Parts: sequence; structure tokens; C-alpha cells
Amino acid sequence: MKINLISDTVAHPTPGMLDAMMRAEVGDDVFKEDPTVNALEEKVAEMFGMEAALFFPSGTMTNQTAIKLHTQPGDQLICDKYAHVYNYEGGGASFNSGVSCKLVDGDRGMMSVSQVEEAINPPDFYHSPRTALVCIENTTNKGGGACWDVAALRKIKSLCTTNGLAYHLDGARIWNAIVAGAIDPKTCGELFDTISVCLSKGLGCPVGSLLIGAEPLIEEAIRIRKILGGGMRQSGYLAAAGIYALDNHIDRLAEDHTKAKELGELLTAQDWVSYVAPVETNILIFELNEKLISTEVFMDRLKTEDIHIIGMGGGKLRMVTHLDYTNAMHDKVVSVLSKIA
Repeated sequence: MKINLISDTVAHPTPGMLDAMMRAEVGDDVFKEDPTVNALEEKVAEMFGMEAALFFPSGTMTNQTAIKLHTQPGDQLICDKYAHVYNYEGGGASFNSGVSCKLVDGDRGMMSVSQVEEAINPPDFYHSPRTALVCIENTTNKGGGACWDVAALRKIKSLCTTNGLAYHLDGARIWNAIVAGAIDPKTCGELFDTISVCLSKGLGCPVGSLLIGAEPLIEEAIRIRKILGGGMRQSGYLAAAGIYALDNHIDRLAEDHTKAKELGELLTAQDWVSYVAPVETNILIFELNEKLISTEVFMDRLKTEDIHIIGMGGGKLRMVTHLDYTNAMHDKVVSVLSKIA
């Protein structure tokens, strides 16, 4: 059996989800006439205690729309050096919005309030870009699925309010942080101006993300989504998958967390592993002791067992547990890793 731990995006819709998709009532969402999309947007907005939400094809598009909502060309946003909006969105901040990123050297993708404060450019110093936005990622991807502390998020919120900065949450894996007990949806809604949430990672949907915020922001987001080519027609079939996932797949994320922690404990005990990042959710990042086993040899060994993981550069390797990663697969991965010498 093929075991794919490259990402939680590789999961497939479950039979129940497929059935919900096929039974969906649909209309033309570009005219806001798809009842299932409308129901999903209302459901997610209510979950986070915010006024409105908008369905998008991808998390990258939701983040890019949020950046454009909160900035003007020539502005600057602040984010951690590991942030998805900087590393994995194709330079979209500069291409779509004409803004630059001020990178902060945080801890596993998380910045302190003092670091954010230091990164803010003086508003009256016209030689530097105008700081307009702070972007947070929770959980952090390159940071190994780390969850932000709510107190730290509140401090940064206060700083943003004092300095007139917008505050955006890239919550692609916010569901994992919620299940881990690190935060709750209503708190997210109180803290952030806009929130991006993804349905196609741990929740197992084939496609889809949503942007959540105040009604005027979401009304403007409809225009930006159109400009970016994100308007969809009978997308209720996809929205039905999202509704099913929200009703059935959130709590089960705890199973992914348990498996990832077990793999982390196993790797920590191996002398051929030099570093394992703390495992809080479903992402496991580790480094090999290259004196004992090279990355190439290790990856080839896994591939011979039909186990697939991904390299993140800089010697870091990543495994991500997910909906399709069964107990039998987990037992096999544990067995293979235990036998590597």
C-alpha cells in the first residue's frame, strides 16, 4: 500500500462527503444564488462570530485577497520568515498588491510582540514603506504545526490597534489549533480583522477555503475574488463537502495529532536523527544525522517501502498525518522507521 505523508492535502473525500456533494442543491454562485455555498459561508461566519464569509477556490487566493483588502501599493506587511504568505504563494503579495514583506526571525513561525513592534516603520518617515498589515499563521507550516499562545496574539492585536494596522490570520490549519485546545473560533473572530480557513487540508475536502470578516470587507473581497479569477458557478457541490467536513471531520483531527506525536517520539529515540521539532498537531519536522545516514539514502529506503515524505530545504524533512493515513499505515511506518540503522 502507498503511504503518502507529504501533506494533509493528499487526502480524498470520504464516501459520506461524496454522497453529500452529489445531493447538493446548487445555483450560480457568481450571482450569489447557490444555496449550498451561501449556507457554508453563513455557517463558517457564525462559527467564528464574524459578520460574513466568502468561498474561494484556494487558501492562497483568500490570503492574497486579504492582503489586497488591507494594503495599498507601496505598503509593507509584517510576517514571520516562515510565513506561507511569503514563502509559498508565488510572490503574490508583490505581484497582486504591490506590497513588500518585512520578515521577522521568530520561533517556529511565531513572532513576539516586541519583534513586531520593532518591525513597524515610522509612519512619518516617507523613505520607508508604510507598514499596514500584520499576518499571523496558525498553525505554522514551516514551524512544524506549532500553535500560537492566545496571550501573544492578544498583545500583537493591541499593538496593531495602537498603530492603526490591520491584523490577518492565515488559518489554513486553524482547525488543528482548535482541536489541540490552543484557541477557539470565537476568540479568533474577536482578534482578527480577517481570517482565512482551509477545508482541503485536515478536513479532507477536495477544494476550498473561506475568507471571514466584517460585511464591508467581504463585499469588497467579492470584487477582488473576481479580479483574481476566483468566481465559481455551481460551486455548491464543493461547498457541500465543506459543510460535511465541518460537521464530521473536525474532532477526528485529534487522531492525526496522536499519530504525529507517536512518530515524533520514535524519531527522537533514534541516533540517526539529530533534531525533532516539538510536535503539537499533525506536522512533524525533523533532521537527520548525516554522519550516520544521508537524506538521499533515507528517502530511498522509505520509497522502497512505498512511504513518501517531503524535504523542506536546509536538511529539514516533513511528515504530515491526515484523514487517509490509517492505523495500518501508521503501524507500517513505525515498523520501517524502527528498523532503520
